[in-house]
Amino acid sequence: MNNGQKKKEIRVWCDGCYDMVHFGHANSLRQAKALGDVLIVGVHTDEEIAKHKGPPVFTQEERYKMVKAIKWVDQVVEGAPYVTTLETLDKYQCDFCVHGDDITVTADGIDTYHLVKEAGKYREVSRTAGVSTTDLVGRMLLLTREHFKRGDKEYSVALEHSSNLGTDSTARSPYTGCSQFLPTTQKIIQFSSGLSPKPTDRVVYVAGAFDLFHVGHLDFLAAAHKQGDFLIVGLHTDLEVNRYKGSNYPIMNLHERVLSVLACKYVHEVVIGAPYSVTADLMDHFKVDVVCHGMTQIAPGVNVTDPYLVPKERNCFKILDSGNTMTTEDIVQRIIRHRLEFEERNNKKEKKELAAVKAIAKKSVKQNGDCKITQQEPIKSH
Repeated sequence: MNNGQKKKEIRVWCDGCYDMVHFGHANSLRQAKALGDVLIVGVHTDEEIAKHKGPPVFTQEERYKMVKAIKWVDQVVEGAPYVTTLETLDKYQCDFCVHGDDITVTADGIDTYHLVKEAGKYREVSRTAGVSTTDLVGRMLLLTREHFKRGDKEYSVALEHSSNLGTDSTARSPYTGCSQFLPTTQKIIQFSSGLSPKPTDRVVYVAGAFDLFHVGHLDFLAAAHKQGDFLIVGLHTDLEVNRYKGSNYPIMNLHERVLSVLACKYVHEVVIGAPYSVTADLMDHFKVDVVCHGMTQIAPGVNVTDPYLVPKERNCFKILDSGNTMTTEDIVQRIIRHRLEFEERNNKKEKKELAAVKAIAKKSVKQNGDCKITQQEPIKSH
């Protein structure tokens, strides 16, 4: 800069519920961070979310921890107000607020960002199509075995379910309606750290499904990260996960799980579709020094073999106790226990979004009409 002036640090504000933190949230925060230098993220309390949207799946303490672990986040503000104000931006010295191009409204149907929009301190980033907390909750409520496939059979099941809930299956919100996530190499590159282990690094390897990425996974990865310098996570294929977990698992497909894990600040690299058994070839290829597993039960391989036989023979296998016993099954059980509450939440959210979409369309038509009248008035005056 001229005269030795230091470039002004641009501070960006984001806020939200961040319930069941997924790669869509992470992608929004990644885009927000790219607009500035420091990213401050406000997370709402359980009370505020219950008032405006319905009951959250994760507790506020779980949501605070999850957001803090996203690699692009510099600071988390706990208990941020539901409506974003200029006072909030000023308090944290933020230049502007960033949000996705979906609609967020209060219990009264008011745009939660109307104040910062009117002040010209609002920026918008593209929402990640194909995923939302509402969509993930819906997948668990439907409990279809092949929910990650959007074929005719799946569509008919979804319609039947909508009909049973008394909803209009033709009037779907563009923000919470189910749509298939389309993975690209570009998206993976954007999420990847792009780092390689240094010759002196101690390489740690862990593997699993990491389905519905949650605080149990997070605490385990934090513990694994402490075992060395470079953490590699192997993610099993959908078919493999279904083999050893059965039922409707995985809830999220392989590509969705890859991005969710890559967004975690403890993870350096991901092996996409890793073999279930940790082989000598895999360990030698990645120069793995230690292989870790959590306290959960280890399912046998296809031939009833121990998938960790090789690292055990090499005396580099370690069981880690992260102190957190949460599993993906626990999250699903939360949803099932409160099924009716979450069904009502999803329906209410969709209705509010549809009402907001109609209001915006109506306002746009009126504004266009006023413009036409204004343009015609000079002609009438002659």
